[in-house]
Amino acid sequence: MNCETYFCPSKNSLLKRMFNWEHLPFNIIYAPFAFVWLYYWIKSRHFWFFSNVNPTMHFSGFEGETKEETFKQLPAELSPVSIYVKHTENIEAVICRLKEAGLKFPVAAKPDVGTKGLLFRKIENEQQLAAYHALLPFTYVIQEMITLPLELSIFYVRYPGEKKGVITGLISKEYLYTKGDGTSTLKQLIEQHPKAFMIEREQKIKHKKYLNDVIAANEIFYLNELGNHNRGARFINLKNEIDDRLYCITDQINLYSKHFYYGRYDIKTTSLEDLKQGKSISILEFNGVGSEPNHIYDIGLSYLQAIKIIAQHWKYMYEIGKINYKRGIVYISFWNGIKMVKASKKNTKLMQQLDLKCKI
Repeated sequence: MNCETYFCPSKNSLLKRMFNWEHLPFNIIYAPFAFVWLYYWIKSRHFWFFSNVNPTMHFSGFEGETKEETFKQLPAELSPVSIYVKHTENIEAVICRLKEAGLKFPVAAKPDVGTKGLLFRKIENEQQLAAYHALLPFTYVIQEMITLPLELSIFYVRYPGEKKGVITGLISKEYLYTKGDGTSTLKQLIEQHPKAFMIEREQKIKHKKYLNDVIAANEIFYLNELGNHNRGARFINLKNEIDDRLYCITDQINLYSKHFYYGRYDIKTTSLEDLKQGKSISILEFNGVGSEPNHIYDIGLSYLQAIKIIAQHWKYMYEIGKINYKRGIVYISFWNGIKMVKASKKNTKLMQQLDLKCKI
């Protein structure tokens, strides 16, 4: 690959990654957990000691779970209107189904088996939908675009047999944006941004036609509309807002499925107060054991503090898995787990390639 300007990370970005643990690659951050994994493998006598934690999710939500299987277990009145589209369908039939479901542009589109916000797109019209449909060789989801102003993540843990759970983290999200100064081009603003450098290559491809534009002073230019840490979103710690009313709402949501014991709810709402009153709630996703306790980011924690929080969450997984095993819910075998992980990694690699090709 030619090392064009927008394909190669700058030396400055590499230095920033080295001196801020939050910007290190995932595998480096989690390297110490090889020993934790070994510990729970020995203790449970099963390599995939977390594979029965959420028994109604594929692999407990570690790898390869579908949006469709998850949303079927969430309250319909709290979930976005969605249709699931096979890549073999005729685009005219897809547009017809979209209208029959009451969906109107713009809509959100994303793979049914997705990760890290890859191939999430805001689709503005039928032409964009046709282009998206032609690109994807797998099933994807079309959802109503939820425009509620506040996006939250609630990490929730409940032990089998219990009616109440524990909220281990609550954060709000601020999408990645840059602010113009009247003299700098978008390319320069991206390079100077304290978080955009992490995905500099992606951003310069995504916004290629605007890179040489000078952004007006104080003008906000959104680089992403995704609440993912790896897509540059900023997280704001709201742990002091966790109270009995929030517990009441999250317990109600979680008990609807009966068998979601560990994971993260990504929710949009009008305000935290409305959420606590059970009003204006839209559940964007529930992520199982593969979800990070993302409240470790952007709240000033040291790496050691973050490691302790992650370790506590792995302990939750081990304990829930042990309880479920005693109830007759078996662990996934070693080789079946390997096959699932390989299939998921292959799918992720394909999505990464297509994400760069997608011009929407």
